[in-house]
Amino acid sequence: MTKKTESRIPLDDLLVFHKVARSLTSSFDLDTILRTIIEHMERFIEADLWTLLMLDEARQELYYAIAAGGDIASLRDLRVKVGEGVAGWVVQHGETLLVPEAQGDPRVTAEHGAQPPSVRSVIALPLRGRKGTHGAIEIFNPRADQLTDYTIAFLHILADHAAIAIENAHDVARIQQLTITDDTTGLYNVRHLYEALGRELEQYNQLGLPVSVAFLDLDHFKLVNDEHGHLVGSELLARAGQRLQELSRKQDWCFRYGGDEFVILMPQTGPIDALTQATALLRELMESTFRMKNGLELHVSASVGVASAPADGATIHTVIGAADARMYEVKASGRGAVRGT
Repeated sequence: MTKKTESRIPLDDLLVFHKVARSLTSSFDLDTILRTIIEHMERFIEADLWTLLMLDEARQELYYAIAAGGDIASLRDLRVKVGEGVAGWVVQHGETLLVPEAQGDPRVTAEHGAQPPSVRSVIALPLRGRKGTHGAIEIFNPRADQLTDYTIAFLHILADHAAIAIENAHDVARIQQLTITDDTTGLYNVRHLYEALGRELEQYNQLGLPVSVAFLDLDHFKLVNDEHGHLVGSELLARAGQRLQELSRKQDWCFRYGGDEFVILMPQTGPIDALTQATALLRELMESTFRMKNGLELHVSASVGVASAPADGATIHTVIGAADARMYEVKASGRGAVRGT
């Protein structure tokens, strides 16, 4: 009686699977996960270039998130539409694609704008999880003798692990975002203000970089709720918060402090520049017209106090306290103005 030969996965490969699973689940940082994916790809299969593209769902485009064996800087500004190119085809269909002869293949041309003379063959795999396809992995010019069924199966397992890790990272990021944002305005909340300002004050202690805050209180906001109702009041708060975000500089952070109060955190900004910025912002805010869903057009005014570290202190409470006190001074003297250090 002859024994049936069993097909077993080599122990070395089982250890690789184990290491991949552990490394991908040991972090919820997306950049770390993407680098881990590419690193394991490099170890398992020899090729000229590995790239990992992520899906921008809003624009239905893929962007190059990371590369190995080549220069990611040259790919950073390239975008691939879903359905176009090798990666776009893979994401649209959710299937692995092997292009053994890239010369003249329109999908390779569509992705890179021209037929790269160095591209001879491509393997592309979708990063497909429970919630859809999140991107694709491309392997350019893999060694022909490595393109076995076993190798492709291994790559599929790696891609499946990667997709699960990416989804977990997205879920954690969404939960973290919910804990630091305000439901009404979508701005950061006061809890995150203390964390961010604390980090900026550490920067001051280490590097001597100043930081300023502007404390804004919308004037007579209670009248909006009394005259038009709380739904209109909440909508106006949200629109005013969005406008503050638009009027702030790219490096500044906007927070809803509570009620009709907002704080703008201005990193690496001293008292004079902070006062100038807050004054310009208030002028633009007061000139803005907010059209409500019911057709009502409203305007807002605000009283603003500005404080800086180290001029007004070097702790969270002294800086915010100084800005808050100046805001109340403005309210007591007529409203609709800015007072600084």
